[in-house]
Amino acid sequence: MRLKIQHRTQYHFDTPVDYGLQQLRKTPKTSQDQKIVTWQTRVEHGRKEVAFDDHHRNRTELIGYDPGTTTLSVISEGEIDVIDTQGIVGPHRGPAPLWLYRQDTPRTQARAGVRALLRSIQTAPSLDGMHALMQGIGASILYEVGSSDPDWSAEDAIEAGKGVCQDHTHIFLSCARLLDMPARYVSGYLMLNEKTAQDAMHAWAEVHIDGLGWVGFDVSNRISPDARYVRVATGLDYAEASPVSGTRIGGAGERLNVQIDVAQQ
Repeated sequence: MRLKIQHRTQYHFDTPVDYGLQQLRKTPKTSQDQKIVTWQTRVEHGRKEVAFDDHHRNRTELIGYDPGTTTLSVISEGEIDVIDTQGIVGPHRGPAPLWLYRQDTPRTQARAGVRALLRSIQTAPSLDGMHALMQGIGASILYEVGSSDPDWSAEDAIEAGKGVCQDHTHIFLSCARLLDMPARYVSGYLMLNEKTAQDAMHAWAEVHIDGLGWVGFDVSNRISPDARYVRVATGLDYAEASPVSGTRIGGAGERLNVQIDVAQQ
């Protein structure tokens, strides 16, 4: 399947920006299940400073603001060929060792709530066990748009009993690592059946399974990724795979507008 994607991010400020630097992770990965046909990122009222691959093999671009600007636009778009591998991404590659993905972060630290949830699901460190974990978390934590804060941890979402795909993924990572399985966060695009326009990227988890390599699990939809999914960035949690992060001096009164379109070509 060939997917056409456009991802537009616009920042508006009430006062001019004196200095700003954004770190972008919006370029899809190339793997056995997906291939970039075309992809480009354009910047309006800013400039590309440098591009590199980080230790998670994420294509990372640094974007500088034009001095005195009150608007910055970043438009990424292209076409991706995707095949359905039932969520199997394949062998681990890159400089980061597998043991790194067993490490907790502040967002995925397994505390009382995570441990209790894992006990209630009664799963095991295996492929079938990870499918059971995905189903158990999805049944226990309600998916509700706008119900959480971007800084929430897995424990915060469990305490609230609800969250979004980011929260489902952090909970899954926390439980999988508690079972001593390498697990990582994935941000990417998902073609929805009912509409093409979206206001945010999607998130899911991947676990390294002996004999298969990395395998994806989307708790929010309770399935392994298929040909509607495009993998963009991976990391230990949202902070390492977020599409945009950065800093600036000046630029008070920020307003953010995100427009994403994903459709079959």
